[in-house]
Amino acid sequence: QARVVESGGGLVQAGGSLRLSCVASDIFSIGFSGWYRQAPGKQRELVASITNTDSTEYGDFGKGRFTISRDHDKNTVYLQMNDLEPADTAVYYCAQETSLRRYWGQGTQVTVSS
Repeated sequence: QARVVESGGGLVQAGGSLRLSCVASDIFSIGFSGWYRQAPGKQRELVASITNTDSTEYGDFGKGRFTISRDHDKNTVYLQMNDLEPADTAVYYCAQETSLRRYWGQGTQVTVSS
C-alpha cells in the first residue's frame, strides 16, 4: 500500500539543527517531492521542493538555512534545517507526487525553543 512516512522532528533550541526524512513506500515514478509546514492558525506553506531531475525550490524563509535532497535508490527525501528559529515551529509534512496524484505523510512536529 502506498504511503509516505516522515521522521526526524523534535524539540530543539534556537540556533540548532534537525534533519527530517521522508520515505515513500510503494510509490513509483515520483516526479516531485516537497516539504510543507503548518503552524497553528496559519496556512500550510511550502518549505522546499525537489524534482526528479534534482531541481530545487525554497521558501524565502528557508533560503540559506534549509537544504532539501533526495536518495533515489531509497525513495527518501531529506530536509536539513540549520540555524532554526522559534518561527520555524510547525508540523512539517512531506508530499510525494506522481503524474496521477499527490501523497501526503502524517506530519512530524518541529518545535524550536527560544
